[in-house]
Formats: sequence, structure tokens, C-alpha cells
Amino acid sequence: MSTALVVVDMINAFFEGEPLKPLRKELTAKVNELADAAKEKGIPVVNIRTQHERNKSTWTQSMIEDDQGFVFVGDDDAQNVEGLAVEDAVQVVKTRDNSFYGTDLEERLKNLHAEKIVICGVSTHTCVAVTAAEAYARNREVILAKDAIASHVPDVHERTLELLNAEYRQPILSNEEILRDVFGVS
Repeated sequence: MSTALVVVDMINAFFEGEPLKPLRKELTAKVNELADAAKEKGIPVVNIRTQHERNKSTWTQSMIEDDQGFVFVGDDDAQNVEGLAVEDAVQVVKTRDNSFYGTDLEERLKNLHAEKIVICGVSTHTCVAVTAAEAYARNREVILAKDAIASHVPDVHERTLELLNAEYRQPILSNEEILRDVFGVS
């Protein structure tokens, strides 16, 4: 079974405020540890970023209701965080929490023969959780990289990971476990 590393929303917008701002460097280092090992082992890396159009055509319902958009195409807040090592990754742009919705992620994973995905990034209870649940619905095995996932609402972080593990049997593994047991790094 082939594996891919899926990096979700490691973009500037989500690290501008507390509590993610002080975690940016550490989380980026943990994601990079996985991405570097994946590249070394020939495991594809998929970098997923949220971006919206200024004309409201891609806005979510809450953005429309609030008449306030963000992460606009071309703006700095829609760019990868500084130091994120995903230049050679497959790039996917999304407009919803679900990384599969309105994107070609499914086709890209099929083309990569990736039946198993390791998910890392932010935010645990939104984009990571919805992407993991959708991957389950698409019969993909999912591993959650606990050292490389964070949330802007920390009190739901652990509960969300536990729910994904209990409901969808998605293992929660440390970077060390992923490197050794999934990527085969000795």
C-alpha cells in the first residue's frame, strides 16, 4: 500500500494570532521532519492551502454572512509559513475545510497510488478533522501525525484526535513512530 504525506493549511493566516503564533516554528519543524523524510524515501508530499477570491465566489457561508473574506489569492496570509519545506510537493488549493471538496485531491492521490495518507497541519478540529473524515469516507487509511498537528482552539485538539481515532480507527502516531513504522526510516 502506497503512502502520501498530506500537509494541511500551514499558511500565514492561521498563525497570526494566539495560540498558534508561538507554535509556528516548532510545528513547521515537525512538519518539515516528516516532509524531508518522505522526500528521502520517495513518498509523495501533498501541500494543501486555503485561498479565496476577492469577488466572494469562493467564500464560505460564514464569510458571506459576516461580509468578511480572508486568505485571498496572492496575499501574504495565503502563503506557506516561512521555512515550510514543501517547494517540490504536489500543490492543491482549497476553499473549504474539506481538502477533497472542489479540488482534484482524490485524482492526485490516485495518480500517486496513495491509498494511505499521513495528515499533518492545522487546525485539528476543522480542516484536519474534516479532511481525515472525508478520507475515511473514500476508503483511505489515515494516520494522524500528533506531533505535527495543532489547533487554534487547544481545548478541542486532543478530543478531536481521540474522536477520529475512535470513530474512524485513525491511529495517532508521533513523528518518531511515523518515521520508523510508516516511512521506514531507520
